[in-house]
Amino acid sequence: MPKPTPKEFEVIRSVYVTPHMLRVTLGGEAMLAFPPEQESAYVKLLFPQPEGARPLMRTYTIRHQRDNEIDVDFVIHEHAGPASAWARAAQPGDRILVGGPGARKLINPDADWFLLAGDMTALPAISVNLDLLPESARGYAVITVVDESDIQVLPHPQGVDIHWIVCPTEEEGESALLEHIETLSCPSGQPSVWAACEFSEMQQLRQYFRQQWAVPNSHRYVSSYWKKGLSEDQHKQVKRQDAEVSEVS
Repeated sequence: MPKPTPKEFEVIRSVYVTPHMLRVTLGGEAMLAFPPEQESAYVKLLFPQPEGARPLMRTYTIRHQRDNEIDVDFVIHEHAGPASAWARAAQPGDRILVGGPGARKLINPDADWFLLAGDMTALPAISVNLDLLPESARGYAVITVVDESDIQVLPHPQGVDIHWIVCPTEEEGESALLEHIETLSCPSGQPSVWAACEFSEMQQLRQYFRQQWAVPNSHRYVSSYWKKGLSEDQHKQVKRQDAEVSEVS
């Protein structure tokens, strides 16, 4: 099936959810052809480049969807990349090409308990997954943030404990998720795991869930959203190579 042609969306508004998380709301006529119920699906944002160069593509998660608009959350760093720089400068009426939506990556709901884990890039998807869990769900969500002020109020089932870990630098966050998960008191029964973070930390978590928890593929989603020091295109290539090796190991 051919990929849908990117469509032009309009910036409706932007607001800081926390000091390092900026929410840009997109809408316009393109929403007329946008499928419903795409929260947690990914979209491709195409940022124009000078001198007719190929647009720069970046992948983001749909945090909220309403009848006529979607919310996309951007992690804002001190040294802004092209995507976060665009988000910071975005004004109502600005336009941007958006491809997708791609697949929704949701935690397997058929489990006795749940673990969601990730850094701020995964926070929109974790938030959607928490929203969709049944009220009877139990388990944990473990999330790293840059600053204590980036902790959000997330609707979640009463039986799911949310653990926030403050990691001001990338170095402090390199193993923070795994180190904290190793301290958890795991309920009995079949766990369902969803995790997304930096590439190296993803590899740590994948190995841990496979070997220590023996979580089957059907109940384990572990992905990298970025890799330190690499562009998105470079990360995709490394991620593809890693997946090929992982499948046969």
